[in-house]
Amino acid sequence: MRQKKYGNGKGFLFVLPHLAGVLCFYFFPFADVLRRSFVQASGGGFVGLANYRQVLTNRAFLLAASNTARFDIVCLPLLLGLALLIAVLLNGIKKMAGVFSSIFLIPMTIPAASIVFLWKVVFDSHGLLNGVLHAMEIGGREWLSGADSFYVLVFSYIWKNLGYVVVLFTAVLDGIPAEIYEAAKMDGADGKACFVYMTLPLIRKGVFAIFVLSFLGTFRVFREAYLVAGSYPPQQIYMLQHVFNNWFVNLSMDKLAAGAVLLAVVLSILLLFMNRGLAGDEGENGKAKHGRSADGGARDEK
Repeated sequence: MRQKKYGNGKGFLFVLPHLAGVLCFYFFPFADVLRRSFVQASGGGFVGLANYRQVLTNRAFLLAASNTARFDIVCLPLLLGLALLIAVLLNGIKKMAGVFSSIFLIPMTIPAASIVFLWKVVFDSHGLLNGVLHAMEIGGREWLSGADSFYVLVFSYIWKNLGYVVVLFTAVLDGIPAEIYEAAKMDGADGKACFVYMTLPLIRKGVFAIFVLSFLGTFRVFREAYLVAGSYPPQQIYMLQHVFNNWFVNLSMDKLAAGAVLLAVVLSILLLFMNRGLAGDEGENGKAKHGRSADGGARDEK
């Protein structure tokens, strides 16, 4: 029987349009940004690492980087934890899961301008929340202009993205065969043991993908913060996007390019290490399974 040959170049022709799009719209523009990070904004003279030193000693950049890191550290565990909890609960009532998932997705359909209007109605100094607090004789707060603005931003991000992440977790949980849980329950495992020792290991790869999507989504929260407080918001919600936007308006392309390259490098290293850890766990599991199968085969031969 003649084997079919696949080295005829048809696969390359199939991916050629996508490859051309990636090169034109991602690779070449980023290569130009990388070049600009080593030259002056005016004149184009080569300055080496001077732009990077200028960015790393810039107070606004350091403040924005720390705020962005703090926002991610607070938001992502809360978002993923709540979404996984709700998805597990919905997985137990599959008849109504679709209805609840549709309800949770409603915040995703609300435009950013409408969310900003809702912010101002609820969290303004003369808004609904302060009105309720004054009625309870507690006293109002400056929710949008003080230290509490950070937590308002966290609440807004989780409220808007929770439903989307719940739907993703529900899809991941639906991919686990029910026979696995039935076999575990027959062996005496309770719900907690099934979740810890079966559900979490089986959805590890899906959790990583959802984490990446949620992590990238945290950078879009700049829209609401910008529409509420402008280019220079309270320092608690002064994010990296504010710095980049202000540098772009001021035509500081050298600092903007260096900051973009630094951000890309840090994010790439972070995601690479997370992916490497996940792949390492899977590799160890694969080796263990292979070892067990080899031992089993040797025993069968004996």
